Amino acid sequence: MSLAELQKLSTRSGGARVKQETPDNKAALFFLGPWLVGAVALTIGPMAASLYLAFTDYNLLQDPRWIGLANFERMLEDDRLHKSIEVTFTYVAFGVPAQLAVALLLAIALDRGMRGLPFYRSAFYLPSLLGASVAIAVLWRLIFGSEGLFNSILGTLGIDSSTSWIANPDTALWTIVMLHVWTFGSPMVIFLAGLRQIPREYYEAASTDGASPLRQFRSITLPLLTPIIFFNLVLAIINSFQAFTQAFVVSGGTGGPSDSTLFYTLYLYQEGFGAFRMGYASALAWLLVVIVGAFTVINFWASRFWVHYDD
Repeated sequence: MSLAELQKLSTRSGGARVKQETPDNKAALFFLGPWLVGAVALTIGPMAASLYLAFTDYNLLQDPRWIGLANFERMLEDDRLHKSIEVTFTYVAFGVPAQLAVALLLAIALDRGMRGLPFYRSAFYLPSLLGASVAIAVLWRLIFGSEGLFNSILGTLGIDSSTSWIANPDTALWTIVMLHVWTFGSPMVIFLAGLRQIPREYYEAASTDGASPLRQFRSITLPLLTPIIFFNLVLAIINSFQAFTQAFVVSGGTGGPSDSTLFYTLYLYQEGFGAFRMGYASALAWLLVVIVGAFTVINFWASRFWVHYDD
């Protein structure tokens, strides 16, 4: 067979392969189609509309009126916005590390093995499913009320207290931080999965060399668990900045006494659906996107200094 005939045969077989691959591409587009429609209609479209409204004066009743950067300039003089940023940053700064610490400690305890481990794992995960619900937020409000369970416990300890902890500006925010810490189930399960991937031979060798459990935790567990810690940290920060239900229900939607529980998302809700300043609320939403994005970028940049991977 001549060289020209071989080239023709190769071209024909290559064309056949291309024709055979075409149905696979169509099948992929067919299965991706619903997701693409949902992404455009429910995510990209609303985001584009929100970006446009951020530069307008819009009250939901009249057509949007273009005002340029006026909404963003107003943020510089908005004292309640500044207060909401302070409250949210405090919530994130204390709630996220405390939640991850509790989740890690419980994951280590469960990793040691015990009877009925699946039951305890499910029981500890349950708060993560219920913590963001309205029912738990209402229950939390009752627990820390003037006649709630918390004051009853203090009474049994000989401490007479009739304070409503959610009505006190000095303590209202910390009750919500405690609720956030209580929802440790999701990061705990992820920590537990990470602990199960650490080879036991490392601990056996360290024990042979006389390393204490604390030294093993510091030299083996923490370094090998840093990718999991980083993953949980990024997710926890993003979710904490979006916290809304707890603050809305516990404070009755007002932001608490002296705006002590005025979370950023709660203030955004008040401006958009309470005062009908939807243009300003859209600008606040995009500021939140920038804040969360900045924290995520900083976390990824800083991870190179403390996150250790296999390589």
